[in-house]
Amino acid sequence: MISDKQFQNRLLTWFDQHGRKHLPWQQNKTAYRVWISEIMLQQTQVNTVIPYYQRFMQRFPDLSSLAQAEPDEVLHLWAGLGYYSRARNLHRAAQLIMQNHQGEFPASLAILQKLPGIGQSTAGAILALAFNQPAAILDGNVKRVLARFHGITDFINEKSVENRLWELAAHYTPKKCVADYTQAMMDLGATLCIRGKPACERCPLSEDCLARQQNIAALLPRKKAARELAVRTATFVVFKMQASILLHKRPDKGIWGGLWSLPEFAGEPEKKRIQIFCREQLQVKINDYQILETFRHSFTHYHLDIFPILIPLKKKPPVAIEDSAQIWYNLQQPKAIGLPKPIQSIVRNLS
Repeated sequence: MISDKQFQNRLLTWFDQHGRKHLPWQQNKTAYRVWISEIMLQQTQVNTVIPYYQRFMQRFPDLSSLAQAEPDEVLHLWAGLGYYSRARNLHRAAQLIMQNHQGEFPASLAILQKLPGIGQSTAGAILALAFNQPAAILDGNVKRVLARFHGITDFINEKSVENRLWELAAHYTPKKCVADYTQAMMDLGATLCIRGKPACERCPLSEDCLARQQNIAALLPRKKAARELAVRTATFVVFKMQASILLHKRPDKGIWGGLWSLPEFAGEPEKKRIQIFCREQLQVKINDYQILETFRHSFTHYHLDIFPILIPLKKKPPVAIEDSAQIWYNLQQPKAIGLPKPIQSIVRNLS
């Protein structure tokens, strides 16, 4: 096995020639810009993130602008990226940095990890990329590189294996050139040491990679098989009055937390259930409705089959939806509010 110095040198030499150096968050680099990118990149591909990042930075170019923003505006710019707790945590963390750190981004691993939404790997990435501090990271790309290089065949989502990977990540992280090294590890995993069919013939570490030597690179890393996702169904009710539809705000916790959505109930749109729902929730008596196009939206833990229905109204319902804020959303002059991606799809089809 090569030394940590050899590992670093091979990686940095490769990075000089082949690394990604023109991503938006690599330009005019600040801790704030790195932080936003790292949160957006959690479980999300670079190409998906780039347009969201550019729009977000145009509206919130610094900590102060983000901290002073209304939550709805933050969620509006996040809508479609998913995992919306990330946006709420960003907003809250920006406020805490302004309040407790005089607007200066903390350069401490311990302090960063106390902020909402920042775990050990994200904190390490901020320190390494923005401050060039020797801090290890362990995102999915780095896990894959290290698991293959060391031929780790145990399930990487077991705690003992994750601890071992953290030890290896810390072992290889250099004291100097940390920003380039950290970016190089992420780039290697994203461009060569990819899932499925790694490009081992172009990898700077391939000579000493145990997975390649044993011809098992494509099989690693291994995870315990996930259970098959359950399928749920829900009916989303579009109450439409002229050019406006009724939306209500979801609780901060849970799926689509803090976003605006349509009234809904579990199950498919059976007439009797629709009538009961409309009567109990809004004191509206209805006889006719239109079933719109059904589609599926997948979450981390389940699939949701969505049955939208359209109910035209001549006047506003006398009662608000129980325990939630509500608005009449004008389809012709839409407000900048946070809408989940499936709700955006329904709204687009109505416009």
